[in-house]
Amino acid sequence: MIDNIEPPPPRRKRQSFTKTLVVELSRQITEEVIKCGEKLPTESEIMSAHNVSRTVVREAISRLQASGLVETRHGVGTFVLDNLNTHGLRIDPATIVTLRDVIDILEFRTSLEVEAAGLAASRCSAEDVALMRKALDEFNQALHSSNVVASDFRFHYQIALATRNRYFTDIMSHFGPGILPRTRLNSALLAHSDPEQYQARLIREHEDIYEAIACRDADAARAAMRLHLTNSRERLRKAHDQTEMTNVLFGIPHSCCRR
Repeated sequence: MIDNIEPPPPRRKRQSFTKTLVVELSRQITEEVIKCGEKLPTESEIMSAHNVSRTVVREAISRLQASGLVETRHGVGTFVLDNLNTHGLRIDPATIVTLRDVIDILEFRTSLEVEAAGLAASRCSAEDVALMRKALDEFNQALHSSNVVASDFRFHYQIALATRNRYFTDIMSHFGPGILPRTRLNSALLAHSDPEQYQARLIREHEDIYEAIACRDADAARAAMRLHLTNSRERLRKAHDQTEMTNVLFGIPHSCCRR
């Protein structure tokens, strides 16, 4: 009988599943678990791995296509795109090799992520806040491990996602974890900081960003993000200036500070 037919699940719930799947697949792409040019798992495999419906999988794939992360080839499958070519960006993360390059990237990130934090505070959902909290908890736990870069990037990427503006996530996806200074050099060592004090400052700065966004305080979120990135830049700028001065005093030729 018609009366016994169950109504379809609420659209909001499906959207929540879709967003969670988009975040997870985006993470796998940005962290190169699925590399550029590689094929995504099939719809059935994704359904089984994440316990979601085919509709959720297709909506998630559609959003990834809109973000320029993947393309679907009819009859073949869905593949991760080369973001450098797809978005027309001419900045190759692999060319960030000197200490000066890292400082310049931090200046660029400040212009980008300060506004992202403000927008995230204005637009984030309870689910966004929960995902940021999870990423931040993983970062705090990973500070002494090799997984710290991935969890640090995930926190900043979650903020970009919460802006509801795909261009923020496009740029973050293009750079991937390589946008973080920690992937290029030992920031604490260069800044002559005690590792424990350095890590405590990082935790406090990230927590301040999270708290401002969770409280939906856009001005405070911008200020906290600006302070975090400015502190990182100034620590490295001092190290850069000290290195340059040492080279001048001892007649050492200028050289790149590579990883």
